[in-house]
Amino acid sequence: MPLILSNCFTPIQLHHTLTVTLRQRHSLSIFAAPLTLNTTTAVATTTTTIMATSFQLSDASHSLPISPHHLLIVGPGILGRLVAQIWRQEYPGCEVYGQTVTTNHHEELSKIGINPSLEWTKGSHKFPYVIFCAPPYQSSDYLGDLRLAASSWNGEGSFLFTSSSAPYDCNDNGLCDEDSPVVPIGRSPRTDVLLKAEKIVLEFGGSVLRLSGLYISFLESYKGPHIYWLEKGIVESRPDHILNLIHYEDAASLTVAILKKQFRERIFLGCDNHPLSRQEVMDLVYKSGKFSKKFEKFTGTDDPLGKRLNNSKTRQEVGWEPKYSSFAHFLETI
Repeated sequence: MPLILSNCFTPIQLHHTLTVTLRQRHSLSIFAAPLTLNTTTAVATTTTTIMATSFQLSDASHSLPISPHHLLIVGPGILGRLVAQIWRQEYPGCEVYGQTVTTNHHEELSKIGINPSLEWTKGSHKFPYVIFCAPPYQSSDYLGDLRLAASSWNGEGSFLFTSSSAPYDCNDNGLCDEDSPVVPIGRSPRTDVLLKAEKIVLEFGGSVLRLSGLYISFLESYKGPHIYWLEKGIVESRPDHILNLIHYEDAASLTVAILKKQFRERIFLGCDNHPLSRQEVMDLVYKSGKFSKKFEKFTGTDDPLGKRLNNSKTRQEVGWEPKYSSFAHFLETI
């Protein structure tokens, strides 16, 4: 089962895939840097689509029978698919719609019960629940796309944007929570687009979920920066840089919990409340006994440090706890 983990604390990028072997014939795929949702982001077509309710659409401009719990997911990648699965369990009989930018995974989405289109947000119909979890790099007008998604919300249920914990202004391994200061606009293009996107969502009455580093297990392999470090053996990064993690399943359950509460203009934080240094991550990997390769050491001394995230406020307000309480807990289950 693959582990996907982001060491840049954002659910919107992923690259540098390598493969190593696990004991007992498991395989490991790894990603050196930020997580990319588009590796599994399913997409749709504007040609005729058979909907789960058995009616047909030739494009997204047709009128839809929207129920109180219908959900639109803009960017139905790993997180979006998990959200859709939980949402249908919570609301049997509801419809889940997915807007994507290509048709690469149109058939996959349809098979798992997500009604795909390239143009849901361009139609006249509105949805009671909308979640925007598409990555910025896929769009030439990310903020414009976000405004279209916001305009597709009918204002009744919830509108949620999944952002990143990257904007928190801390790089000394210090403590951060939901209310900690963020970096000023102009410091970094990456944080600029996230902060501007968050502003749009809040102005529309929606809410924001800032997610820390994501990882997941599925199929027969594991993905994550720790696997990249195993492959490299010696890594030119400082060992004391702090990482913050959350399992994809937990990110999805938190997302659904926020949607159901119908919050307005709020900012939440998603993490497991167990920050780890790079060295601590690799120590846990070694102690697990599940990986055949051996990591040697980190050699960096002057690269930036991280931050220690705590989302106790989010947990209390939303009424949520993660399935995997820590990365160590997760390793015990694989």
